[in-house]
Amino acid sequence: MLIQWLPLALVARVGRLGGGLAFYLDGRHRRVALKNLTMCFCREKSAAEITSIARENFRRIGENYACAVKTSGMEFNELKPHLEFVGFEKLPRTQDGAKSPNIVAAIGHFGNFELYARIQEIRPDLQGATTYRALKPAGVDRLLQSLRGVNRCQFFERRREAAGLRDLMHRGGVIVGLLVDQHSLGLRGPFLGNDCHTNLAPAVLAVRYDCALYSIICRRVGLAKWRLEVGDRIETRTNGSPRSSEDIMRDVNLALEAAVRRDPANWFWVHRRWKN
Repeated sequence: MLIQWLPLALVARVGRLGGGLAFYLDGRHRRVALKNLTMCFCREKSAAEITSIARENFRRIGENYACAVKTSGMEFNELKPHLEFVGFEKLPRTQDGAKSPNIVAAIGHFGNFELYARIQEIRPDLQGATTYRALKPAGVDRLLQSLRGVNRCQFFERRREAAGLRDLMHRGGVIVGLLVDQHSLGLRGPFLGNDCHTNLAPAVLAVRYDCALYSIICRRVGLAKWRLEVGDRIETRTNGSPRSSEDIMRDVNLALEAAVRRDPANWFWVHRRWKN
């Protein structure tokens, strides 16, 4: 693939150009982004500010998608100058004689979210894992999976391979990243001031397998540069008893809300997060 031969910074610039054009050409997704942004920020931002955020959001989506194709096939030594890791000292490590702890990472569509799969590059004691939904046509999905093969993260197709993920969790020493900012039948509650459904899977998995639960955000900090940031631990138990999945996910949503408010253009505004 041609993009694999281009410098990452050039790929980012081409992606931003494409995203900027898409803002004007893709009316359907532009309307979704403007509707979502207006619903969330109409009380604190002007219409001109909201349009500016949406336009930059399209540029970043173009940049991140183009770069995701490039970075998914890059060796870590090539990638290191473009990627920072912050807060990873918070994640638990194996104690002598104890079973390796499992970790659930509540992640979202922030920045170049393919980079979540590179966490184990700095934590080789952890086995990375995540779920995904296969793309169509099948040839495109096979191509993406072949590019992802450069890292050791294990990918499980969420509709067909849930048993494989369960088996891996039983071994211990796994960090599993789960996207939580998509519409899913589960908790109905506020996100950025408006009710939507939130997937309960991170809370259920964390309680069932006694995992530590954290949010991890991918921030764009410059052209073709990103920072993976670990948030504070989200408690899954109170006085030794499991908290409800709904309460846990409300805390997860608050962590993601804070990340969106800090840099609104860094999130994926073109999906229909708020459905009836």
